[in-house]
Amino acid sequence: MEVTVWTNMLKKETKYTHNKNVLSLHPSLQPKMRAILLDWLIEVCEVYTLHRETFYLAQDFFDRFMFTQENIHKSKLQLIGITSLFIAAKLEEIYPPKLHEFAYVTDGACTEDEILDMELLILKALNWELYPVTVISWLNLYLQVICRKEHCNMLLPQYSQDTFVQIAQLLDLCILDVESLSFSYSVLTAAALCYHTSDGDVVKASGLQWDCVSTCYNWMSPFAKTLSEGDQIKVKDFRQVTDEDRHNIQTHTNYLGLLVRSISHLPFLANNFVMRVCKSALLTPLPPLPTRTHPHQSGFGPAHSTALSL
Repeated sequence: MEVTVWTNMLKKETKYTHNKNVLSLHPSLQPKMRAILLDWLIEVCEVYTLHRETFYLAQDFFDRFMFTQENIHKSKLQLIGITSLFIAAKLEEIYPPKLHEFAYVTDGACTEDEILDMELLILKALNWELYPVTVISWLNLYLQVICRKEHCNMLLPQYSQDTFVQIAQLLDLCILDVESLSFSYSVLTAAALCYHTSDGDVVKASGLQWDCVSTCYNWMSPFAKTLSEGDQIKVKDFRQVTDEDRHNIQTHTNYLGLLVRSISHLPFLANNFVMRVCKSALLTPLPPLPTRTHPHQSGFGPAHSTALSL
């Protein structure tokens, strides 16, 4: 049974492909625009108390959809992003937010009808292939294997929640850089895990050769360094979320600011994204979204968010 599950996960890695050159198909777009969009989606996820898996499904849908298209204008990015999250929430959440709530957080930039129309376009473009193995799925699996004890219940997390969210934060930061799409999700996760446990444990848990992981590990070092310079993240408390599920809720921090700090650790001319972001200085976080008083409640009340500025 375990071998079958593992084999199916590996097959999905080859089936659900992504490409770091996705933005080359869209001349009017820049890497910073994707970073701003994904950061905003993370913020939306925390407001609605959505799971990490929901965000990473949305990120995967967005990147794969964009790779099927050409010449998408920046004015369409927020619509594609929020629709990707709308689809992901319906697949992953027990109580997904309503359609009007997704339209609401765009502050009038996207209507309900536009989201529904875009949903159909995305589903057709992806050929209804909506179940990739995300970095969060790999992270959960790797940590379970590393922390496995004899006679334990593998249906329950065997790892520390704090360790999980610290690694997840590194992955959140890395995924904002389009260069992260150079690596498969399993390799990206294994590299992040190496910053929190031994290389040997990661190789054993992932089944990957170190040569496959080392390039990603080295690429990731500026992001890991930036996070190590700040306070260690802790698991957040959420009302209506059980203690055992808290680490699975997607949380937001100043990721765009952390991204800029990570850039400062990179060698000169090492990354095209770096040069454009530093030169334009346009990575500015959005204002805070309104607080949702209950994860299953409909509507926020008066709007305070602004449309995504790209």
